[in-house]
Amino acid sequence: MPHAGDDVQAYWETFAHGADIGVRGVAQSKADAFAQAASALTAVVAPPQSVTPLTPIPIHCAAPDDELLLADWLNALIFEMATRQMLFSRFDLSIDANGLTATVWGEGVDRVRHQPAVEIKGATYTELAVRHHKDGSWLAQCVLDV
Repeated sequence: MPHAGDDVQAYWETFAHGADIGVRGVAQSKADAFAQAASALTAVVAPPQSVTPLTPIPIHCAAPDDELLLADWLNALIFEMATRQMLFSRFDLSIDANGLTATVWGEGVDRVRHQPAVEIKGATYTELAVRHHKDGSWLAQCVLDV
């Protein structure tokens, strides 16, 4: 069993939630857990490894708590995906008392190569959670409306 201070293997995953899809990121830091949740968001649409990180896009979010910040972060990504017709595969971000500052990299949607599966409408507050676990890892999750 991991102990506090042990390295936690970062990962992302999706999970079923009725007609919607949940996304979850786990990592050693809160910022990395948010980045993993963003990778899971991309995976709902297309395999993240199929997305080349070519174009940088800046994103800034602010919210009164970590859970709302996660929802705002994912909704900002969904907005950028929809308005720019892009997918993202690299997420560099920092979180402080004033919110989240990020640069995300991606490319335009290529329907043949990416084969987009669904269109994400938004991140919801359903199962919204940002938690720091006893093993030192961070969890960032919510359900997406698809």
